[in-house]
Amino acid sequence: MPFPDENAPPTVVAHRPEWQAEFGQLAERLRGALGEDAVAIDHIGSTSVPGLQAKDCIDVQVRVGSLDASRDVARLTGIGFRLRPEPWNTTEVSFGTQCRKRVFAPPVGARSCNVHVREADGPNARFALLFRDYLRADDPARRAWGDFKERLALSVPELSSYGRIKAPAATVLLGAAERWAADVGWSADSGWTAGIGPPSG
Repeated sequence: MPFPDENAPPTVVAHRPEWQAEFGQLAERLRGALGEDAVAIDHIGSTSVPGLQAKDCIDVQVRVGSLDASRDVARLTGIGFRLRPEPWNTTEVSFGTQCRKRVFAPPVGARSCNVHVREADGPNARFALLFRDYLRADDPARRAWGDFKERLALSVPELSSYGRIKAPAATVLLGAAERWAADVGWSADSGWTAGIGPPSG
């Protein structure tokens, strides 16, 4: 469920070029808090796909070697982020496997975002990257997904319901994404992925 300051109807807007720079600002702040424990920080979700309509909410994936609840919560709440406590923000099923995760909301009054902390080798981390890269590469799929989200936002004015209805549709789209991945030789560690890796030196 959204926090009280986030409780607004879902609104899908045309893609905004500034989303990439705003992700970069978020990523650098997260890198400062997590340091080398963050294997990579990825821009995911619809705001990461040029030309795709999206809610004006930046989705960030932090890939860690292993989830450490006390470490991750302490460091991110220490810079103002808020842990989302609902069960679906602590576990999810990807590719038939139940995976642990942690999702954080932004500080009160800060730029709207979701920070998803996942294990780097987890199927849920792969799902997020595959979904993004497939929609970046396939024009018809990107247009269809954007149109679906626009219609859904108009018919479902409650944010949590919007997310729960969208999730099964994303699973269906994943089948096409997997076929695309096999055809082009995509992998989460291939050149398609454009995250922020560990600091050099």
